[in-house]
Amino acid sequence: MPAHGSAFGGIVLSSDGTLMEFVGEKRRSTRHSLRNFTNGNESGDVKIEDAVKEESPLSALPSSPNRPNGFSESGKRKRSAPATSDAVSGRDSNVRRSPRKAPKLDEDASAGKRKARRQPAKHIKGPNGSLTVEPPPNWERMYDMTTAMRKRVIAPVDTMGCESLAEEHRSPQDQRLQTLVSLMLSSQTKDTVTAAAMRNLQQNLPGGFFLQSLLDVNPDELNELIGKVGFHNTKTKYIKNVAIILREKFNSDIPDTIEGLVSLPGVGPKMAYLCMSAAWGRDEGIGVDVHVHRITNLWGWHKTANAEQTRAELESWLPREKWHDINHMLVGFGQTICLPVGRRCGECDLATEKLCPSAVAGSPVKRKVKKEVELKVQPKVEGDSVVKEEFTEVKKDDVGIEIEAESAEAGAVEVMQTAGRG
Repeated sequence: MPAHGSAFGGIVLSSDGTLMEFVGEKRRSTRHSLRNFTNGNESGDVKIEDAVKEESPLSALPSSPNRPNGFSESGKRKRSAPATSDAVSGRDSNVRRSPRKAPKLDEDASAGKRKARRQPAKHIKGPNGSLTVEPPPNWERMYDMTTAMRKRVIAPVDTMGCESLAEEHRSPQDQRLQTLVSLMLSSQTKDTVTAAAMRNLQQNLPGGFFLQSLLDVNPDELNELIGKVGFHNTKTKYIKNVAIILREKFNSDIPDTIEGLVSLPGVGPKMAYLCMSAAWGRDEGIGVDVHVHRITNLWGWHKTANAEQTRAELESWLPREKWHDINHMLVGFGQTICLPVGRRCGECDLATEKLCPSAVAGSPVKRKVKKEVELKVQPKVEGDSVVKEEFTEVKKDDVGIEIEAESAEAGAVEVMQTAGRG
């Protein structure tokens, strides 16, 4: 007998004469439903929905024993309860972390030590209006530890610093001039490039490197000799102008005052203080370059915006006998360990002792190591030979440098090598 109704509902008659109700794609028996419908209407205590639900073959199905946990009888996923504190505390410690987030330095070993806080120098105003400066706590310990670290590794400034580039066989007046020119060339230039440019001038200027040779050299030739340094075109003009000023105003020698040095074109306060210390042997101020400004702010000794503010802060409390050494110490420290990009805090004693508030854990760098493996093949056929297979193994370690050098100023030198190298 054909079914009557739409695809979404209707009534059909089965082969055995049972009246079936068709709702969507589900079929269910309505023999008892019709009888309960009649009785329910008379007694008023049975509803259509209850009768259909009671006799529905779908509701009578037994629950599957293989139903996974977390699913209800209707097949829907149950909402899981929030994790308890016990579950959270028992979480696996080897949790995958984002590679962009640097892990904490020595989480397990340093659990008992608290991270250092930034404690800058304090400016205290007295009752009579006088201002005194209280140095940062632990500054002497940090200074001594940094000095010890500097003796373990040779930095470029130890062998190619501006104060060591002047020719020793020249007169003191020529040495002072060479020191001043080397400082002018070092601006925005690495020590290795500055040293190469100075050597080029000493070997190729007509008659040697002294004031008259700078006056006589052609600007284009001078520019070519210092062409590797930064802003060499501008520095060529400065050097030629300085040579004329020294001859006319300073009796062919460099000025012996800070005011006289900063009056020269291309010479700023940092160069002036370093030149006074290296050329004249007088420490009238601290030469603050990018390394000194950056590292002392990382240490939390002060919060300054530029090198001149940093110099004023340091000179307000740092003992005068350390003014000469702090620049050389921190420049080398910034070239070897506390780098501008990719600080190697894992090799810094200040980070280990929780003295540096800016210490972070370094991210390991991948390097490729080639290995050659020989596979010996049993000769089954004449002509078989040893087969060689080469593959690349990627290892993670910190990038390290190994420098073997000796310096009389640095004292005993211990070659520093990063684990994983050699």
